[in-house]
Amino acid sequence: MKLSRRLIPDVTTLQAFECAARHGSFTQAAHELNLTQSAVSRQIKDLEEQLGVLLFERVRQRVVLSDDGRRFLPEVRKLLHQTEETMLRAMASASSEHSLSIATLPTFGSRWLTPRIPGFLAENPGTIINIASRSAPFDFDEENFDLAIHYGQPVWARAACTYLCSEVILPAASPELVKSWNLAEPKDLERAPLLHLATRPKLWAQWFELNGGSADTAYRGHRFDQFSMVIETAVAGLGFALLPHYLIEQELASGRLAVVFDRPMETENSYYLVVPEGKLENPLSQAFRAWISRQVPA
Repeated sequence: MKLSRRLIPDVTTLQAFECAARHGSFTQAAHELNLTQSAVSRQIKDLEEQLGVLLFERVRQRVVLSDDGRRFLPEVRKLLHQTEETMLRAMASASSEHSLSIATLPTFGSRWLTPRIPGFLAENPGTIINIASRSAPFDFDEENFDLAIHYGQPVWARAACTYLCSEVILPAASPELVKSWNLAEPKDLERAPLLHLATRPKLWAQWFELNGGSADTAYRGHRFDQFSMVIETAVAGLGFALLPHYLIEQELASGRLAVVFDRPMETENSYYLVVPEGKLENPLSQAFRAWISRQVPA
């Protein structure tokens, strides 16, 4: 698709707008950008003429964003952030012939993927990797990633999903907490303090139903939006948690966590490697797919 240059603003003009909006002052924006106040004012005026809207209203000694300016500001900040990220990635890979950008689930990335990345780099010397957290599907056309790790169903627009593994969770807690409760059977956990992952609120109810318990009290307890937070809270002894075994390998090995009952439950979704259609033939993406497939349990 051919872009219209008339519709593409200068990045320095967008910087002037964002800076003036943040300070509520053309003078302070000029000071930060090392420009004159008149230069900033001229850039804002040019941008307003290009857009055909008024971005600022003059109120006494300050400039205040108009309604159009408030709607425009988040998009400008997003664009400036993406521009900076693009430049940083290019600079990071400038000395290498090969680079790979990976989007991954936060806890999966920090606890499972990154400890294993040295193995991939050993097989692919000279490769520079960029790993960023993404918790939900995104548009590969808008975010420049070569591949993504996805938990859910094998559905992603304009991309191919390769199955990696299922997810198996177990009830775990600190050894001290386990000892402090007289737990003879799974249903005894109904009266114990439970920890929850906010994005999967039904896990305990499903586990109790699978193990002869009741779901009536399965929703009480503390909630967290990342598995990493649930894990650390469990280690601190604040409750019992349903956790994927692969995420707590180190805690189990060190004795910081213990499996309460050996009653694993496979969750309804799985993990997939997602590659955008335009990069399916990328040799490095193919190498990563082959490598990660060997790392997950069969």
